[in-house]
Amino acid sequence: MGKIIAIIPARSGSKGVIDKNIKPLGGFPLLAYSIAAARLVKGIDRVIVSTDSQQYADIARKYKGEVPFLRPKEISQDSSGDYGFIKHALDWLQKTEDYQPEYLIHLRPTTPLREPSIIQAAIKCIKAAKEATSLRSVHQMSETAYKSFEVEGGYLKCIITGSKDTEAVNRPRQEFKDTYQANGYVDIIKSSYVLENRKIYGDKVIGYITPRAAEVDIAEDFDYLEYQIARQDNPIYKYLRENFPGEK
Repeated sequence: MGKIIAIIPARSGSKGVIDKNIKPLGGFPLLAYSIAAARLVKGIDRVIVSTDSQQYADIARKYKGEVPFLRPKEISQDSSGDYGFIKHALDWLQKTEDYQPEYLIHLRPTTPLREPSIIQAAIKCIKAAKEATSLRSVHQMSETAYKSFEVEGGYLKCIITGSKDTEAVNRPRQEFKDTYQANGYVDIIKSSYVLENRKIYGDKVIGYITPRAAEVDIAEDFDYLEYQIARQDNPIYKYLRENFPGEK
């Protein structure tokens, strides 16, 4: 079997946006975009959706995602982290198919509009960095984190210095280092590292810089994504229109 699989987490029970992962965007369920993105990347051998819902599984299969198992409810809660569903998938593949991929391409449905070529380049990047424990996509923050605050007892406190004297952050932004925010564009995980260390990313994580991509957190985000789809011909949306024309 192939060495690279895409894994798409799509649990049910979202509270912020009900059934967020299957909510229509441009006429297609949200998780269909991540399935399509994976199928457009050369070198990805399988596209597996990890879900706890039979309804979600049926939708994933309709859009050519593979759903060989249902994820247990105990690792599909609001408080559940990524390690649980990744370890479950690896254990299932090993036990049921005697198969372990080398890389997992983690694609979150909440970042639907990606460029497949960027995912392709990320795979090439981690393959060339043998010492890396994983890869995480990031984008540069519009304002450096060195200038950010907490509120403690009603007063501002500098996160970096831990002081309530805020004069230090008033210096010109050019005097501070750039900082980066993890996003959901593409993360790449080494199966062997997860199984040997019981964690996902490790201490040699490639910071893979990508363009900013709109993510879904609240219902209004769908409005902005609909606007983006209308004004630019994203390759994933084009793929869905061409391969599932009855849906639009």
